[in-house]
Amino acid sequence: MEDNEADNLDFDMPPLAGIDNMSVSHGLPKNLELLMDVPLNVSVRLGGVKMQIRDLLKLNKGALIELEKEADDPLEIHVNDRLLAYGEVVMIKDKLGIRITDIVSLNERLENLRG
Repeated sequence: MEDNEADNLDFDMPPLAGIDNMSVSHGLPKNLELLMDVPLNVSVRLGGVKMQIRDLLKLNKGALIELEKEADDPLEIHVNDRLLAYGEVVMIKDKLGIRITDIVSLNERLENLRG
């Protein structure tokens, strides 16, 4: 997505819990502003399957790997290998994108951080 396209996107973000008493500038608490430029790895997972090494070694061009997910199941959106949300594939001009359909609850996210 080009920079000027990203500027036109409208994100509806809920307020962050527990920051009411903090000093805020530019709409963010000062202690969170320090983190805004930290890069994170965002990935979308289509599905997975466990395979034995012997089966993996038999794969060749054109082979099919059947995933454990159904075709209409939502895709998983991970940030730094931690589940954050679910979504569906959309086309944005000639590129693929993900529309978020559900966000993992705060309790689930905290549990995911514990590993």
